[in-house]
Amino acid sequence: MNYNEAIKKLEKYGQTHLLKYYEELAPDKQIKLLTQIEETDFSPIEALNDLKAPSLRGQITPLKAMEIYEIKARRDEFVELGTKAIKDGKVGAVILAGGMGTRLGSDKPKGLYDIGLTKPVYIFQRLIENLLEVVKLTKTNIPLYIMTSDKNNDQTINFLKQFNYFGYDKNYVTFFKQEMAPASDYNGKVFLEEKDQIAASPNGNGGWYASMDKNGVAGRAKEQGIEWLNIFNVDNVLQRITDPCFIGATISANCAVGAKVVRKNARDEKVGAICLEDGRPSIVEYYDMTDELMDARDENGNPAYGFGVIMNYLFRVKNLDEILEKKLEIHVVEKKIPHLDEDGKKVNPAEPNGYKYEMLALDMIHQLENCLPYEVEREYEFAPIKNQTGVDSVESARNLCLKNGILL
Repeated sequence: MNYNEAIKKLEKYGQTHLLKYYEELAPDKQIKLLTQIEETDFSPIEALNDLKAPSLRGQITPLKAMEIYEIKARRDEFVELGTKAIKDGKVGAVILAGGMGTRLGSDKPKGLYDIGLTKPVYIFQRLIENLLEVVKLTKTNIPLYIMTSDKNNDQTINFLKQFNYFGYDKNYVTFFKQEMAPASDYNGKVFLEEKDQIAASPNGNGGWYASMDKNGVAGRAKEQGIEWLNIFNVDNVLQRITDPCFIGATISANCAVGAKVVRKNARDEKVGAICLEDGRPSIVEYYDMTDELMDARDENGNPAYGFGVIMNYLFRVKNLDEILEKKLEIHVVEKKIPHLDEDGKKVNPAEPNGYKYEMLALDMIHQLENCLPYEVEREYEFAPIKNQTGVDSVESARNLCLKNGILL
């Protein structure tokens, strides 16, 4: 992209100020900025037009989960079915690892965080060791796709190379970068982070398959015969990945997606609740849960919305391709965004000063006809690391790892 082409694109979105310092940049930095402008999708900014519109949800009704006792009764059947799918090369795993460990006090990618007590034990290491259990059980190499971002791609790749992928066969590991979305002030004016760099951030966990497709990775996976993709967040160090029983249950139920869920430990626990919305699978985030929903009961007197998702989904690829043809909702999120002020000076705000624009996986779920909520034991499969201490922290995850016999 040349300067004139960049101007034309920016004029369309009212963002020509992003070239304010172009003339004073060195040639290599000019190219860097023009390349970012070319690769950046500015259309999410248009979501500001809908920001003040009331958020309307459809009719929320319960969606029954397959509970642990039901799974145990059919475990052999499900494991056999899931193992066959893995052995037939139909299953791949996708780590969503585009974020940084900022909330953990780290300036490195989150997957590089060390949770060890007596020795180094990294988040990536824990996930790969869990996946290797299935590889050894099925005697089958499972394609592993790792989604990085512009902010952490090189560090992530170099780290995993340094540790020889923690024993995973590198020939089955593929990296792809998540698309970035621009960050703006409250009026939709995109910030500059540096004179040669637009302020941007990963476009949310709902952008994973579009990013995989844009990078050509989805196409290659389909050519290799992949029919199911198990996606999961990098921060849960107890994730059971490509779990044959989960895969078999989802295939047996003939569902477009399976969702691992845990029984909520409190009515207001900060996890999204699985449900139906206008008859289609959906998720109500914890901050949207009303007292009426939290207090609702099923026919057995149990909480009607008592199962929370843990960001471990098994998607059928042909249905993902259908989602690509649709446009997911853009969620506008208030954030603290470092930027250059009008005088070109760096500002690190102490309070929120603008918006980031994200797509969410929960909206992908709602695009599908059906979903299997699959209950797992939270102490065995749910140890998210979102904070340094307290709930869902490094501290709590360590305790759960130790409880599961994992040496730290």
